[in-house]
Amino acid sequence: MDKLHEQITKLREDFTKGTLSEKDVKQNPFEQFENWLAQAVESQVPEVQAMTLATASKEGIPSSRIVYLREFDNNQFWFYGNYQSRKAKQLAENPNASLSFFWPALERQIRIQGTVTKCTDAYSDNYFNNRPYESKIGSWASAQSSEVSSREELMQKVEELKKHFSADTIKRPEFWGGWILKANYYEFWQGRKSRLHDRIVYELEEGSWKIKRLNP
Repeated sequence: MDKLHEQITKLREDFTKGTLSEKDVKQNPFEQFENWLAQAVESQVPEVQAMTLATASKEGIPSSRIVYLREFDNNQFWFYGNYQSRKAKQLAENPNASLSFFWPALERQIRIQGTVTKCTDAYSDNYFNNRPYESKIGSWASAQSSEVSSREELMQKVEELKKHFSADTIKRPEFWGGWILKANYYEFWQGRKSRLHDRIVYELEEGSWKIKRLNP
């Protein structure tokens, strides 16, 4: 274990693949996000849609997990899950949340902060209806974040649900759906040599986006 600790302490990576300047970024942060996302997709970054969603309870106790970005438009970002999960309970208590994308292949990170609201039923239905059948069954089977006695119990429930729902009859459960984060803050991070990274932020002030550079 001491050797592992030593290895972690000595790990270093110099970032040399790009730069980021206030003169180069888009004036609208959502356009800058789309630009970087398109470049990540073109570069075939693995799991490019994966983002860390950070939430907090009303007492300020934080929690984070990886979820998938599923839709995005006009400073709004959609993700989906169980409305009885830990993230759902925390978002109900405290709608402030943040998203983080990390793309090591491009030495880039994007942080987005904002407030979260539930999707309309129509949005949730549309997304659910386009999911694979097995994923739909999984949504019904999992009481997300609650204790389950064994893997076998979960899989038994899956098999029972398959007998009850066919691919043509299965509908979205009321306890499952989507959320939308409405952004009020963005940070675009480009790794640079010697840890002197570029950090450009956009803050929403009185309806306008203000662009600033942060120290690394």
